[in-house]
Amino acid sequence: MTLGKIIRTPDERFTDLPDFPFQPQYHELGDGLRLHYLDEGDRGAPIVLMMHGEPSWCYLYRHMIPPVVEAGYRVIAPDLIGFGRSDKPTRKAAFSYAGHVAWMREWMEALDLRDVLLACQDWGSLIGLRLVAAMPDRFASVVLSNGGLPEGGEPPKAFTAWRRFARWSPFFPIGGILQKATSRALTDAEVAAYDAPFPSRASKAAARMFPALVPFGDDVAVPDQKAAWSSLEAFDKPFTCAFSNRDPITRGGDKQFKARVPGAAKGAHRTLNGHHFIQEDDPHGFVDAILETAAIASLKPI
Repeated sequence: MTLGKIIRTPDERFTDLPDFPFQPQYHELGDGLRLHYLDEGDRGAPIVLMMHGEPSWCYLYRHMIPPVVEAGYRVIAPDLIGFGRSDKPTRKAAFSYAGHVAWMREWMEALDLRDVLLACQDWGSLIGLRLVAAMPDRFASVVLSNGGLPEGGEPPKAFTAWRRFARWSPFFPIGGILQKATSRALTDAEVAAYDAPFPSRASKAAARMFPALVPFGDDVAVPDQKAAWSSLEAFDKPFTCAFSNRDPITRGGDKQFKARVPGAAKGAHRTLNGHHFIQEDDPHGFVDAILETAAIASLKPI
């Protein structure tokens, strides 16, 4: 596959972002794309992998990383290709669901991450849960918020509207989109921080494309999703659902995981208070779910 022109957002756009003192880490994938991630805490501590969705980036987890590190864990938070400080192909044809899973699997295997607690939301779950399904031995537990693993069927009406907006709207204000799906009022500086990785229309190719990749209907990814569900239906490690009470897209999505994933019987399930981007609205509740699940999974902090 030809990736086309690649945009690498200038470093100066990430200077002095509010509540974001973390040092960037990079890994070069086999096709030459540079993937950015944060790596905070003791390198020998149990790993909490925080995966963001769309159109956000790892800035989303800035209020969750410090308390999890302080509790004795190592937090790794990547930027998906096309987002944050990771490289951004500009051709929409460069992006596919399977391709994103493959990029993240290559990165995870290169870092040899093991005994991982996955904390995920939005597209972080679509990709993260595929990794769990493909490599269950690398994961010790999962905390899922406001996400899912669609395998065909009809999309929610709210999602259909979002998909149309992403495809046709002449404007695609990343920070403004985050604000509309967050209950608390973001500051101007926080909105600007979400905009920071995207200096041009071309740099938003992945953000524009992702809604079209969610596998509803007879999408090409449906067979892979069904295979992933077969694997998850054998996953018996602690699996926590921590969905929010005001998300019109994923509300009620926890039911199928509680019913189909054996590890959900060991989960520390709870309802969080907020909209879709719960990391902004209830970071402490999300952190509590992570720490309780880690304890159930016997991931001992250091």
